[in-house]
This record gives sequence, C-alpha cells and structure tokens, in this order.
Amino acid sequence: MSETRWFERAELLLRDRTNVLRSANVLVVGMGGVGSYAAEFIARAGVNRMTIVDGDVVDITNINRQLPALHSTVGQSKVQLMAARIKDINPNIELTVLEEFLSPERAYELVTPDFDVVLDCIDSVTPKLMLLLSAKRKKVRIVSSMGAGGKMDASQVKVADISQTHSCYFAKTIRKRLRKLGVNKGIRAVYSTEIQDEASLKMTDGSNYKKSFYGTISFMPALFGLRAAEDAIKYLLNRNKDA
Repeated sequence: MSETRWFERAELLLRDRTNVLRSANVLVVGMGGVGSYAAEFIARAGVNRMTIVDGDVVDITNINRQLPALHSTVGQSKVQLMAARIKDINPNIELTVLEEFLSPERAYELVTPDFDVVLDCIDSVTPKLMLLLSAKRKKVRIVSSMGAGGKMDASQVKVADISQTHSCYFAKTIRKRLRKLGVNKGIRAVYSTEIQDEASLKMTDGSNYKKSFYGTISFMPALFGLRAAEDAIKYLLNRNKDA
C-alpha cells in the first residue's frame, strides 16, 4: 500500500490546497489534555513540519483526559510518546521534539517567524504570557487555550479574539496580565462561556508556575484541542487560498 494513501480522504476535500498544509510549519506547546489532541489533529491534517514541546511525564491522574496517558505509559515522557504517535501517523513529517519545561525566558525565545502558527496549550500563567507576548511582538499567529477545567458543556466552547472572551476566570487573568504588557487583542483564544464549578478547584504547591487546577472531564480538553487545531488549519488554508 502506498504511504501517501493515508491522506486520500483529506485530498478529496482539500483538492489543490493540500500543499498549503504540507508546507506549513506549526509549533504546539504542551502535550497535555489540550495539546496532545491538537498536535494529533494537526498531524492528521497533513501538516508536514511540526515542533512539539513538553517537559512532563505521564501521571496516573492524566489518564482520564490526555491522549498519551495510559496505565502502560505512566512515568514516560509525554512529548516522546506523542512524537512516536505522530511519526506513526505520518512517517515523513519533519518533527522537532523539545523535552523541556518552559521558563518564561525560554517561552519568549521559542517563538520565531519560522513558524506559520503557534498553538499554546499550556496552563501555567507566566510562561503562557511570555509565549503569547512573543508571538504578538514577532507577528506570528497564535491560538491559545484558556480554561477547560471545571466545565462539562461542550456546546459552550468557542473561539474568538482574546478581547472578546468572557465567563472564563483563566481568560480574565490572562487578559489582565496582557494589558499590563501593552497587549489588548490580536490573540485567538479557545474558551468556554460556561462558569467553572468552584467546588472542583484544588490548590497545588505552586511548582512549574501552577498554583491550582480544576477537575476535568474526558472530552473537554480534547474539544479545546480540536477547536485550536481547527482554527489553525483554517487560518493556514484561508491565508493561502489566493496564493
């Protein structure tokens, strides 16, 4: 069987636009519940250059919502597991794998104009801010995931400019911090208008720039990842449709 036949159904839909995705270069930061699904959808869409970033290993508590998380993978590197999976989807993909936790400084320098679009799928506020600020200042398209935790209504997940987000505590925090850095708009955000279930909040020790988290159902992070990938792919196709 030809190696290219795996892409046959997409070619029927995209026709002469398949090369747009093949030539795209996408950065996905975070291989957790949102980023793992986003990266897989980007790969299956036919994007042929991708960089994936994560410094964490699978924890047993990840199994309810993260693509690489299984009982058999507990303790293994999320980014390496996703790299193997992506290469198994498209053996010809040019895949760069960065196994690292992002400091704010590293988050800022990671984004370069070599990328056509960045998917921000991290939930630590300070590195996230630096990633967003870097993309904004370097004029690189970025799609950022807001808070998927504490929510269960898939119908309320939306994508909009970050200035238009509402009813999301995480988005409110990011908006406020961005304004202090001189950024008010120009960042695509995946968010939900559903109010978080406050009773599901749990505090942490503050390691890796994360102070708390909400309880999460299986399908919500995956849906956030799907909407982020959709927005990125549509941007790539529409940006080049007249080329």
